Amino acid sequence: MPLDPHLAGVLQMMANSGAKPIHDSTPAESRAGYLALTAGSLTDDQRVPVASTQDITIPGPAGAIPARIYRPEAAGPVPTVVYFHGGGYVIGNLETHENICREICRGTQAVVVSVDYRLAPEHPFPAGIEDAVAAAKWIVAHAKELGGNSTVGVAGDSAGGNFSAVVTQQLRDAGTPLAAQLLIYPAVDHSAASYPSMDQNGKGYFLELDTMAWFINHYLGSNAQTKDPRYAPLQAASLANLPPAVVLTAEFDPLRDQGAAYAQALRAAGGQAELIEGPGMIHGFFDMGRWSPAAQALITQSIERFKLLLH
Repeated sequence: MPLDPHLAGVLQMMANSGAKPIHDSTPAESRAGYLALTAGSLTDDQRVPVASTQDITIPGPAGAIPARIYRPEAAGPVPTVVYFHGGGYVIGNLETHENICREICRGTQAVVVSVDYRLAPEHPFPAGIEDAVAAAKWIVAHAKELGGNSTVGVAGDSAGGNFSAVVTQQLRDAGTPLAAQLLIYPAVDHSAASYPSMDQNGKGYFLELDTMAWFINHYLGSNAQTKDPRYAPLQAASLANLPPAVVLTAEFDPLRDQGAAYAQALRAAGGQAELIEGPGMIHGFFDMGRWSPAAQALITQSIERFKLLLH
């Protein structure tokens, strides 16, 4: 279907801003621009209400990992969701994904723990994913202390979707499997030269191929192990015995076909994976519900499906 008209307006707004493309910027410039687009554009009335938030630190392989806990308006222990933010492994933090975490907290009636893992290029692969795995294991072990019950799921968008997929594999192998996963337009197969959606949507729809190359160059550094399953989870030796998944994709996203391929591979391995396609959507739409009713409907639908897997 055609590009959602509200998101077309968002793209035009970005084009009119005069901001440099991410791939022509420094990491510091890109982080500031991403923060302005996300948290900086959020008004008080658009902030999703939750019962409380709390900033904590989690022990990590290279020191304390900052994290933020979101607790829902719910009585008694509830499931816990570990959240990994997107941003191409280079940009993004607790603030940029504040409202996404609030949305998931309210919609799933679960405790959400957002993890602020180390970013490239200062900390290239595998630093960030090592933080993510360590944080997830710690949260599983301490879920009841954080206000949850024994059910723990994982969620993430884009690069965070990559981390979520890798974390489910790593925790399966460690004997502490998670209950469910929500993968929001995940990047799961950087090892592939191309998917049709990369050629079709590689320019003009927010996430561009030049930007993806910029992210990957910063993230991999000198560790160009593109088939390492910690980097390309679709390349894992086995996708069996992984938690049920909701995979959300966007029609006008270069990553669309990767997400669909991962859902198909999970099913082929005997798992449960529901693919929710986002007609007319672009990469990043999960934080654009305040501008697009169609985006908000898909956000709500995917969170409701994820909630069913958690409760």
